[in-house]
Amino acid sequence: PFERMPWQVAMDRFGSDKPDTRFEMELTDVTDVVKGCGFGVFAGPADEEGCSVRGLNVKGQGAMSRKKIDKLVESAKGNGAKGLAYLCINEDGTYKSSFAKFMSEEELEALVSAMKGEPGDLLLFAADTNKIVWNVLGALRLELGKELELIDESKYNFLWVVDFPQFEWSDEEERYIAMHHPFTMPKEEDIQYIESDPGKVHAEAYDIVLNGSEIGGGSVRIHQSDVQEKMLRAIGFTDEQAHEQFGFLIDAFKYGVPPHAGLAYGLDRLVMHMAGEDNIREVIAFPKNKDAVCLMSEAPGTVDEKQLEELSLNIVKTEE
Repeated sequence: PFERMPWQVAMDRFGSDKPDTRFEMELTDVTDVVKGCGFGVFAGPADEEGCSVRGLNVKGQGAMSRKKIDKLVESAKGNGAKGLAYLCINEDGTYKSSFAKFMSEEELEALVSAMKGEPGDLLLFAADTNKIVWNVLGALRLELGKELELIDESKYNFLWVVDFPQFEWSDEEERYIAMHHPFTMPKEEDIQYIESDPGKVHAEAYDIVLNGSEIGGGSVRIHQSDVQEKMLRAIGFTDEQAHEQFGFLIDAFKYGVPPHAGLAYGLDRLVMHMAGEDNIREVIAFPKNKDAVCLMSEAPGTVDEKQLEELSLNIVKTEE
């Protein structure tokens, strides 16, 4: 059977919920190591809930040029980071770092030890919310894996990612929202926390991953009216709103719906891997270019007035 990896483990180890496990270079959480250190960029997030400081050990790249490191910093910023801290361990054991002057020798030694750093290694760090840190280091890991040719292209590493969170916090809406959709069944042991502690609830959801690509995903669906009502209340629906929009579903559950689940595969993405291609556009019948234009059918095209009339549509032109 394929390996099963909980979502939390995938994020902590690889910074991704679709990890490419064909090469090492995993993330290391050093939050506890840098708490109270003299470098505010680390010490601040280390003391905040929902934030962390994590690093990558890029083995044997301690002599990487400043130009290449600056390129990695820009890449990190492109993925949401405010910056990227680095520490090069020279062959003689000394350090070249963007932050060494802010930390004591003991603090640096503890950090290098936690990262399992050795002479000749390059250590990269991100400090921010967990979401940003995972996103930044997960993307850097893949970028470096390709650039340093660490990936064994002959491998097919399948993996089930399971135990996804049922909810995620939305800073924009200042409330919990469903990570997948509000009809995913929560883990039975977590149903008790749906309304009291939503962040603690895990979902009966699962993805199948191949070499860093999600090739299929699915879930067990809610089949009990009381669980569905709790779920909708947790994401902000009143009972009246829930029954107004989803009353047909909630009422149907009362007649005895069998437990049911599904899995949808992305056949195109699977064929992409089988064909040894890096871009899904190489294996689909009518691929779109970067501007979302199909060069074969010339879509999107102009719609004539008769077609618009048949569909009762009207085009309103705006002034530029």
